[in-house]
Amino acid sequence: MYTVDTTATGELRWRFPLPRPHTGLLLGNGLQGLMVWGTERLCVTIGRAGFWDHRGGNDFTARIDFQGVRRLLEAGDEAGLRQAFGLEGGGDQRRPHQIGGGRLEIDLPPTWRLESGVLDVRQGIITVLCQDGQGSEEAITIRQLVEHELTRIDLPSSWPEPSWRLRSSAELLGGRLERDGFSPPVWSDDGHAFVQPTPEDEALAVMVRTGPGHLALATALAQEPAAQAAAALALSADLAAWQDRDAWWQAYWEAVPTISLDDPVAQDVVTYGLYKQACASPPHALACTLQGPFLEDYQLPPWSCDYHFNINIQMIMWPALTSNRVAHCQPLWDLLQGWWPHLQANGSTFFGDPAAIMLPHAVDDRCQVVGAFWTGTIDQACTAWVAQLAWLHYRYSLDEDHLRRIAWPMLNGAFAGFWAMLEEGADGGLHLPVSVNPEYGGCDMQAWGADASFQLAAIHMLARTLTVAAEVLGEASDPRWQAVRDHLPLYSTVRGPRSAEHPHGVQDERIALWQGQDLEESHRHHSHLGGIYPFAVIDPDDPVHRPVIEASLHHWVRRGPGAWSGWSVPWAAIIHARVGHGDAALTWLHLWYRLFVNQGRGTLHDAAFPGVSTLAQHNGRAGSEVMQLDAGFGALQAVFELLVQQRGEVLHVLPCRPEAWRDVDCDGLLCEGAFVLGFSMRDGIVHEIRIHSRGAQTLRVAHGLGDGCLVDGCRHEGAVLVRDCQPGQNLVLQRSSS
Repeated sequence: MYTVDTTATGELRWRFPLPRPHTGLLLGNGLQGLMVWGTERLCVTIGRAGFWDHRGGNDFTARIDFQGVRRLLEAGDEAGLRQAFGLEGGGDQRRPHQIGGGRLEIDLPPTWRLESGVLDVRQGIITVLCQDGQGSEEAITIRQLVEHELTRIDLPSSWPEPSWRLRSSAELLGGRLERDGFSPPVWSDDGHAFVQPTPEDEALAVMVRTGPGHLALATALAQEPAAQAAAALALSADLAAWQDRDAWWQAYWEAVPTISLDDPVAQDVVTYGLYKQACASPPHALACTLQGPFLEDYQLPPWSCDYHFNINIQMIMWPALTSNRVAHCQPLWDLLQGWWPHLQANGSTFFGDPAAIMLPHAVDDRCQVVGAFWTGTIDQACTAWVAQLAWLHYRYSLDEDHLRRIAWPMLNGAFAGFWAMLEEGADGGLHLPVSVNPEYGGCDMQAWGADASFQLAAIHMLARTLTVAAEVLGEASDPRWQAVRDHLPLYSTVRGPRSAEHPHGVQDERIALWQGQDLEESHRHHSHLGGIYPFAVIDPDDPVHRPVIEASLHHWVRRGPGAWSGWSVPWAAIIHARVGHGDAALTWLHLWYRLFVNQGRGTLHDAAFPGVSTLAQHNGRAGSEVMQLDAGFGALQAVFELLVQQRGEVLHVLPCRPEAWRDVDCDGLLCEGAFVLGFSMRDGIVHEIRIHSRGAQTLRVAHGLGDGCLVDGCRHEGAVLVRDCQPGQNLVLQRSSS
């Protein structure tokens, strides 16, 4: 259905028919999100980020605290636990969720049909090519303003006045909204606009106006949305507004890296991934949720289209750092600052420490807990993981104001929550008596244990990071950080046979999910390996840890991908890249592209067809397709990890080149320490590395150029170059010809 981009030109192609919204071409500005698709007619699915029904948030801290959870778990009191977390209704009670907007349907003149779609990613323009039975071809062009909720659809001048209709999500959902207490949409007399009210929240307006040779589509979310939508429509002929739009797209592509790969799949991941980043998380918009602005019109978004913080939002934001678009994280920090009183109240109430903060794993845009998934709700690693992202924002930007205002309070608050959970064991060490591994065991009473490896890694990451951050800010060191490093295990282990085929053969020691809990089956969350990535507190090359890591990876691979979701696969690719398995990493990326991407480049939570994962849709059947943005951005990050990695204090260039990659050119990769990196490889050999320093930092780079490489023309010996750099300094490293 689409053409894989074989170059870095940035023009991507689709072939119609595209039978479902999630097979369509995407166009978005972080607020208004469009999916362009169709069979006999051209359809534009309209979403608006932030269109929430906030009813049904789960205020669990009003009913339970950490010690209460511990007592119920240790007593095996399932009824008490269910009551405390709102599970007594079977989990079917109302929960906050976002809602789609509607659909614009445009009929083609008789004998004309949809042929193909062309996306110019560099200009953010969709062109739909149509043909008639005589071989004539015409184009429909779709553009969207960047900072206004307005889209212009230019139609062929040779066509008669178009026949079109606007449909509301209320209609397409088949009465679902009405059954949930919504009033029907209020339509304009001509049927060209509607306002969808909500029981307690702001209404959404969707409005279409016909102009000479074009349609203009506007959305607005407000108390008086129709007036705002009408104001947006007035911009459809404003030349300055469209020039601003063009300038924004030009500036975006000038800022992001230029990457040319001799791998069509990886190139497509990069090209479309960078484009979608511009559409889903621009700095002026709302913080991106699981689907961003791309909401279905025919079903309520699965998992409420909320903020999932046990990997999904982090995965969406990861590429913003390396792609030199750190500002795309800012809407998330603005959101978290607005949540700060709530995070503090959660931490103080649940942990009994006023210094603690707590961010549950699934929340709406008001930080209300969505659903009753108790194991995720109490997972303090979610808080730590977002704090790590805030710290990395500083490391890539060297923005000390951000470090002090955002990262430092988050790191400390996350650590305080964990510290309240720790206790001294009989062995004299520190331990987590109650901990979880994300989603393993679901909400079962047995889905917990002591010293979950994921949470241990998160605590160690916090302790190490706080030590460095305190030095940067001139803050006092907290002795608890060193206590964690000295007395808390890095991970839990189990011993077991390497193979069930030989149960009495080699016995391996490998990383456990928690004390005594092996990875017993395939699972979508690779969290027990979180010490490798994302928290990077375990060095796979350390001889102390290497045998355990090798055994853990062996066991993980044997358990296989049979229960993996879409985002699981890029995460697996990154873990392989982090341990030096470049060919495995690239292979998983190619498999993800085949198994978890639909015929229209839609990135899926469930596999595109049965037989490859137990999480699978049913051959594109309506209602079975679950689109999320996280996996596509995770795949983009996986490509970045193959190009460059920060391991401890050392920057590694092309750390584990896949054998299939022979010719690579890239420039503009932002790295920790605010270093901007580029390199060129021919026939599998890197010949030149280019580094620009934006700050006063010490560069440590494992260059891979061999002994006697040239640094600015001077011979350098050693595998790692160490230089104290100043702002604006440039370095060129070249392979020696001798």
